Amino acid sequence: MAEKRRLTTQQVAARLGVKPETVYAYVSRGLLGSRRGPGGRVSTFDPDEVQRLVHRRRGRSDGPPPARGQDAADPVYSAVTLIEDDRYFYRGVDPVELARRASFEQVAWWLWTGDQRPGPPFAAPEAGLAAARAVGDALPPEAGLVDRLRVAAIAAAAVDPVRFDLRPRTVAATARGLIATFVDALPRRDDATSAPDDSVAARLWPRLTTRPADADAVTTLDTALVLLIDHGLAASTVTARAAASARAHPYAVVSAALGAVEGPLHGAASGLAHRMLADVLERGAGPVVAEHLRAGRRLPGLGHRLYRTVDPRAQVLFDLLEAVPEAAPALAAAHAVTETAATHLPLPANVDLALATLSVATGMPPEAGETIFAVARTAGWIAHALEEYDERALRVRVTGRYEGPPPPQPLPSGS
Repeated sequence: MAEKRRLTTQQVAARLGVKPETVYAYVSRGLLGSRRGPGGRVSTFDPDEVQRLVHRRRGRSDGPPPARGQDAADPVYSAVTLIEDDRYFYRGVDPVELARRASFEQVAWWLWTGDQRPGPPFAAPEAGLAAARAVGDALPPEAGLVDRLRVAAIAAAAVDPVRFDLRPRTVAATARGLIATFVDALPRRDDATSAPDDSVAARLWPRLTTRPADADAVTTLDTALVLLIDHGLAASTVTARAAASARAHPYAVVSAALGAVEGPLHGAASGLAHRMLADVLERGAGPVVAEHLRAGRRLPGLGHRLYRTVDPRAQVLFDLLEAVPEAAPALAAAHAVTETAATHLPLPANVDLALATLSVATGMPPEAGETIFAVARTAGWIAHALEEYDERALRVRVTGRYEGPPPPQPLPSGS
């Protein structure tokens, strides 16, 4: 049987309504497969695969069309992260294995560009870093680390004249500089020692603790950053995609997502777990667990709606901490909480408890876990924003149904 005729890059671009450069971006992100044509000089594409992508981009469904006057909301397809069978994958690759072989910077650059070679270093632009430090210095003493990240994003955006350039490579370069600005704009702890290398993890460590940053410590932090880059359509990621759908620039996308991170059921959960572990170290697991349950509070750091058994991110971090002697008390406290709660509430530890164990064991402040989460997840938000920039504008919109009193209603009294 003769093979069906394959499409050229120009034909694919015409069917999708995009530029040829965008077709190559789809290939790098795994949305399309390609192979070399005769002579090996041009790429060709499977027409059926292209047609499936056309349907996805249009948000096509078998249901009835939207009612007149309503917006049709496209399904949010993504090729960034898959979560299934108690595991998760970045573009089909196990993040646990990635963390063993590649740095946070390498994984982020690969997610943004599809390039598996090491990308440019994560260096903060001078103007953006100066602006971020200036606004950080103006914050009141009670301002937290994540507060500093939020104002750093705004300040860095204000001095970046190309922030509205949404071409993929420009967005990736902007993200690289923003992550570096986040880290370098945070104040170093008073007696921090110099970092053993210039990686993001090595530069972030002395901004979270006064403990020396040895190679094992930096490896553990870098692993945490890789594992936390993305986790599907979490609240902050949906927020980031909604902003990108409106064609907000990358700084604004990240700023929007940072607002969602501060929720106690999202990025801030590790801070609650940190305080719980510190309490357990003083009073024991039994009284602390009982106090939480008596007050009707959920135990922070336990259970996850997407995992029936173990959170793989937590397991990796716990395994790394087992090799750190000074982490033993914090690890024992975390295990005691899990075992005590399991008497009546069999919920395994999640990544928030693992981050709390790391922060307690290394003398970091309670919000250190949230800071690590935000820096890491910035890479994931940008990966999702890059996908959204290639979609129909303003497609991420919740379809609402009005349930108020029917019009017309009289004016409120006193108007």
